[in-house]
Amino acid sequence: MYWEILDIVSRSVYVAGLATIAASAWSIPLGLIIALRRFRGRYVLTSMFNSLIGFPTVLEGLILYLLLTRSGPLGWLNLLYTVNAIIIGQALLITPLIVSFVVGAVEGVDPRIRDAALTLGLSEWRASIVVVSHCLRGIVASVMAGFNRAIGELGVALMLGGDIRFKTRVITTAIAFETGLGNWGFALVLGFIFLLIIALITLLTFTTARRVVS
Repeated sequence: MYWEILDIVSRSVYVAGLATIAASAWSIPLGLIIALRRFRGRYVLTSMFNSLIGFPTVLEGLILYLLLTRSGPLGWLNLLYTVNAIIIGQALLITPLIVSFVVGAVEGVDPRIRDAALTLGLSEWRASIVVVSHCLRGIVASVMAGFNRAIGELGVALMLGGDIRFKTRVITTAIAFETGLGNWGFALVLGFIFLLIIALITLLTFTTARRVVS
């Protein structure tokens, strides 16, 4: 039992961590571009990402399942029912969340800071860096929110991973499965560990953000 719990928890953190890193790699730059640049369609793009935050995970899982199944256009990749499939699904799922949080963090910076930087003779690029330096906590918070959403997600993990024991089972799918079997104790232990992980990640993230800002 203990080894199985360790297997489930370690896989959950691994999958959510890689999904968050991958999503952050393209979501943070995209969010900064949307927030710092003025271009046609910017408002529509921002609204689209805000709307996609609430995109049903089961529907995303279904779409990706149809793409990755053997008869689908990406079936040749043989990703279905693998950890990599879950990582891809979770990365796509949390992308709108991170983008929207980054945009909100940058837009929350006093515009006079950017104006002052430009007045002092800094280039647009350096002025943008000054603005970003004032919203690092918000950016770090966006990454944390993405991780929490990823590790707590069920639909994508279940449909793309299949909840295969010792292979693709993660905390959320394990809780659902064990609850269905009536193994309340096992499910509650996993639930407690899940909450503990989120609390530790939150504490670690804000501690890191405070040090970065200071």
